[in-house]
Amino acid sequence: MSNDNLITPVILSGGSGTRLWPLSTDKRPKQFLNLTGPLSMFQMTLERCQEPHVFGSPIIVGSAKHAALVEEQMDEIGAASAVHILEPCARNTAPAIALAALACKNPQSPMLVMPSDHVIKNVAAFHDAVRESLPLAKARWLVTFGIEPDGPETGYGYIRQGEPIFGSTNSFAAQKFVEKPNRENAEKMLASGDYFWNAGIFLFRADTYLQALGDHAPEMLEAAQNAMRQAHKDGSQTSPDEGSFSRAPSDSIDYAVMEKAEKVAVTPVNPGWSDVGSWDSLFEISASDDQSNVTTGDVLAIDAKDNLIHTDGIEVVTLGVNDLIIVASGDKVMIMPRGQSQDVRKIVSERQKND
Repeated sequence: MSNDNLITPVILSGGSGTRLWPLSTDKRPKQFLNLTGPLSMFQMTLERCQEPHVFGSPIIVGSAKHAALVEEQMDEIGAASAVHILEPCARNTAPAIALAALACKNPQSPMLVMPSDHVIKNVAAFHDAVRESLPLAKARWLVTFGIEPDGPETGYGYIRQGEPIFGSTNSFAAQKFVEKPNRENAEKMLASGDYFWNAGIFLFRADTYLQALGDHAPEMLEAAQNAMRQAHKDGSQTSPDEGSFSRAPSDSIDYAVMEKAEKVAVTPVNPGWSDVGSWDSLFEISASDDQSNVTTGDVLAIDAKDNLIHTDGIEVVTLGVNDLIIVASGDKVMIMPRGQSQDVRKIVSERQKND
């Protein structure tokens, strides 16, 4: 590809990762943790877009308070960003992506928007889906990637596919976006065969996204434009104006744009994806011992099975317990039944009340 045709990766690194407490904290959220191997998920996301003939230098969008952490982790793997945008406050994904689109040198540049805290095991399959979707993005479609579901997951949003798009080998018009369903509805959608998990990964031209934002969320576009117009720049780092950016409505790209725009496509893909959104999902994607325990750190599990036990310091010893999540980090220990880790947010909320 010529430089004008290179895909600009946009990596969103502003998430807080509260569902992986106590390991994931406000100072070091889950995308910067080495949960699945020697690299953090942020670093693995960077490495996913290193092919120089396909991808240009990435645009990183994340919290200003994590700026040093981002730069440190990029240095560790020899990566560099075209632009590192330091969000002065959190306004959700739609305004964050607007900042990146405004930072693109070429308004017609295709942007591959990826959260920084996901795991993709089959990168080649993911790249194939991106390449297949590129003509649609160039033709001003807003493309989202749908993960083929392997169970009635209630922790994900869903996308319903519509009619095949003429001229495309594998993509469909997106007919409907569905928020996280209850178990009964999730089972119905799985049985129908035309719903996919919403991975929150997108491909579109910068100008296409900005136009859609102007059509459906003009106040958000104006706030982002003003913030970038008055931004402070220091090398590759760009600090948008806080007063302007704080006036942007806080909304996700799904609510603000994808559910309202006309030319929205979904490309199905099955790349071994996980958002590692909970301790249960980490258990599912991790290697286990002969008793189906997933252990990290100084752990001894005796007559115990089907547990996730993670410690970054103190020794943890279990005897005769099954189906538990046990996490020890610093001076904090959390114990809960497996299958309930979506409720970790309740723990975080209760602790904040007591602080």
